[in-house]
Amino acid sequence: MITIVDYDAGNLRSVKRACDAVGIESALSRDPAELLHASRIVFPGVGAAKSAMDTLAARGLGQALKEAAGRGIPVLGICLGSQIVLERSEEGDVPCLGILPGKTVRFRLADPRLKVPHMGWNEVRVEQQHPLLAGIQPGDEFYFVHSFFPSPADPANVYATSDYGGRFCCALGRGNVFATQFHPEKSGPIGLDILRRFSTWEGTC
Repeated sequence: MITIVDYDAGNLRSVKRACDAVGIESALSRDPAELLHASRIVFPGVGAAKSAMDTLAARGLGQALKEAAGRGIPVLGICLGSQIVLERSEEGDVPCLGILPGKTVRFRLADPRLKVPHMGWNEVRVEQQHPLLAGIQPGDEFYFVHSFFPSPADPANVYATSDYGGRFCCALGRGNVFATQFHPEKSGPIGLDILRRFSTWEGTC
């Protein structure tokens, strides 16, 4: 079963409905002990880094997430969840979980025709193979809605990129932790395939 971290962020129910739609057993949880005993964890969210980190700290969920990741439990971060697994966010200059080295940065676009937030469908280019990205082909598009994006310190942690006024990281990972800036749960069949793969992924590349 997949445990979905409930920290009052947006989009939690969308992830739950997506899991239900493809027959994946899942449950929302705000209990740190349940995270530590989960078989797999999805860490989604839409919102601001500071309010998310405040809620995670108040509920003890941030520390539980770090411990779960350290124990080798497979973790999938989505959108805000892909940003605050890093060490810091430019959104309010907020210290984050530090599960992966790097920071979250804001789009700085030279083209005035491009608006922030970035919303809509964009091609995702696989930079290095990963079990959760299997089957993604050139030209495949996923749904994005964000003003910030993850910037891992180690290029080896970048698994996919997209282009919005320049290339940016949209999938990152290391070991048993993987995260996407795009929304698999809102990206149609190809996005749901990522959730299916995660439901059986053992946490290795």
